[in-house]
Amino acid sequence: MSLFNFDSLKKAFGKKEGSFVGIDMGSSSLKVVQLKRQKGVAILETYGELSLGPYANIEVGRATDLSSAQLSEALVNLMKESNVTTKECGVSIPLKSSLVFNMELPTMDPKQLQQMIPIEARKYIPVPISEVELDWKVIPKDETAVTSFMGEDNLSTTKRDETPKTEVLVAAIHRDTVIRQKEIIAGAGLNLSFLEVEIFSTIRTATTQNILNFAVLDMGSGATKLYIIEKGMIKDSHMIGRGSQDITLNIARATGISVNDAEQQKIKVGVVGTTDSEKEVSGVVYSSMEYIFNEASKAILAYQKKYNKNIDKLVITGGGSIINGMLDFAKSHTEMEVEISNPFSKVEAPAFLDPLLKQVGPGFAVALGLALRGLREME
Repeated sequence: MSLFNFDSLKKAFGKKEGSFVGIDMGSSSLKVVQLKRQKGVAILETYGELSLGPYANIEVGRATDLSSAQLSEALVNLMKESNVTTKECGVSIPLKSSLVFNMELPTMDPKQLQQMIPIEARKYIPVPISEVELDWKVIPKDETAVTSFMGEDNLSTTKRDETPKTEVLVAAIHRDTVIRQKEIIAGAGLNLSFLEVEIFSTIRTATTQNILNFAVLDMGSGATKLYIIEKGMIKDSHMIGRGSQDITLNIARATGISVNDAEQQKIKVGVVGTTDSEKEVSGVVYSSMEYIFNEASKAILAYQKKYNKNIDKLVITGGGSIINGMLDFAKSHTEMEVEISNPFSKVEAPAFLDPLLKQVGPGFAVALGLALRGLREME
């Protein structure tokens, strides 16, 4: 089973009609997006989210540690509530459960390279190579990952390097994680087409035309991830140990309200409080967001200084980014262009849903990215 497959994304949609569902398995919720292909166009059929807190007898929005059987049950319930009709699916692997890195090897015969990559990858992987599922992509010198992620071939401007080196993008996932995801999907009665590390799914929906060097800030429940993309290739990633759940819990502690109410206040008030009670909430959100953006800015600045290259744009995505005043806050805390991602703009949907899909879209970036890959791989 391929953990990621860039080559298949270059193929244009074929003639076969069909549906595919992307499943984002987060720590606090499950999310699904079902797309269908019709006349070469990706069309949104349905989407949905289910909080996992109640399955662990804790509040909505809290991170959980459920068994495979419990997650299968939750997934079945979500598919029923969301009217998912297909059994063909792709599933996310959390970044924290994987290791993604670039390495350079001497250019050699493809068969030799295939033998050499697992040997060299051992230097980067802190567990025995026998305990991981390993996949890789050889990156041609004149190829950008925009081609890989988006299936477009018109953005490559890099001249072929005459140095006899081959760049390889490697993803390693612990076998226990793979086995667990397969158990969950089998328990839900679905057909698993592929597993994919969430970083690739996210970037597939965040990539914008004509911006070759950019950063993606993915604000999840348990943590915030920063991805730095250079000419389309993932060049660096950072984990910031604070996520939207932390903000919610801080609001609850500071104000004395329930976690459920704190979650709602976080989204509604955000960093824009007007009344005294709202200002108390916005103050907590502001300080938490300031920490996240300071850490992200340090990582971006360090990268720019190390490689003497500019990052032109910051794309913000993930469910944690759906708070009032996020865009203005981000613009005031970074020196680059800022954009809140709009993943559903990649597909066709009824016009009356546009405002809602734009609002909730950042939280469905991974599920949508999985569904887009699934459609493109259907032959």
